[in-house]
Amino acid sequence: MGKRSDGYHDLFTLMCPVGLYDTVTITFTGSGINAFCTDPSVPNDESNLAVRAARLFLNRRSGLGKENPEGIDILIEKQIPVGAGLGGGSSNAAAVLLGLNRHFGRPFQKNKLLEMGLSIGADVPFFIFGKPALARGVGEKLKRYHGLSPYAVVLVFPGFSVSTAGVFRDLNLGLTTCERKINNNTFIRDGFKAERHLCNDLETVTASRYKEVNEAKAALLREGAIGSLMTGSGPSVFGLFPGKKKAESAAVALSKPGRWKVFCADMIV
Repeated sequence: MGKRSDGYHDLFTLMCPVGLYDTVTITFTGSGINAFCTDPSVPNDESNLAVRAARLFLNRRSGLGKENPEGIDILIEKQIPVGAGLGGGSSNAAAVLLGLNRHFGRPFQKNKLLEMGLSIGADVPFFIFGKPALARGVGEKLKRYHGLSPYAVVLVFPGFSVSTAGVFRDLNLGLTTCERKINNNTFIRDGFKAERHLCNDLETVTASRYKEVNEAKAALLREGAIGSLMTGSGPSVFGLFPGKKKAESAAVALSKPGRWKVFCADMIV
């Protein structure tokens, strides 16, 4: 979170892609747009963001006077847990837009793909952008951020989902603390420091409802994380580690059958 010099609030989020991902395969066959997923809880209708992305792309392409294929099959091999707040659906939609654009000879420039992505979901433009970024607005205003060190990341998914809309509804902007904690100028000039800059005002809402958020954070810190924070509106939590060996050791220690899903990943900087 930041504050503009003219006194108006200008919220920002530092976003960074990590190496935990689903695999999306597109084939041109049959008729219609069909989605198949290795996780049966993922829908295959229009509520699947990958399906929406394919339909939007083809509609825009037909607007250029191009003939579209009769059918597209989208296979999603899930690694990102459903409902974890880790952008699984949004990243799949971005992958479909980028993949179709590449397949058809790049009829759309990146700014058009970002526009399409935003109409599907607020996080989709970031996954099209594909680099660490300061995100403003609802996530569509992205500026490349170069101040990140390549920490090793341990992600902990407590095993339940939360309502993003409900978290934002209950956020009391008068009680937010990140704006007071983070100075925009030093943050941008000196780079991100895990010990100083980890802050998420949404965490206060989700953690007040689910004790697992603070439990996961505390566990990560006990295992040697430099810092720990909830992702977005939650419920997943991440810990930043100085090296991969420490991160892998922590992931093993925290992997308890039937409790948490734990993943090790690299930051893509």
